[in-house]
Amino acid sequence: MAYDTDFNPAPHRLTLDGRDKLTVSGVEDVERFDENEIVMNTTDGVLIVSGENLHIGKLSLDGGELHVDGRVDALSYEDGATGRGGGLLSRLFGG
Repeated sequence: MAYDTDFNPAPHRLTLDGRDKLTVSGVEDVERFDENEIVMNTTDGVLIVSGENLHIGKLSLDGGELHVDGRVDALSYEDGATGRGGGLLSRLFGG
């Protein structure tokens, strides 16, 4: 029996509805988060979401999709990994 070991990540896409609902696809890991900042690894690099009263409403591990509620003030990208000792998903699932 053969297993498909190829992982095809979801394409990276941002959808911002007003300033209070953000959907991000292509999320590989969440490095850290609080009510003012969410730092995540995506298929296109490290994405930093800044704002106020930020909450992760939904995180789909299968599709790599993240839903954020709260006031979004800024979206920015960093090159390379953050190197902060493993993200939320790796801590939860031992990755």
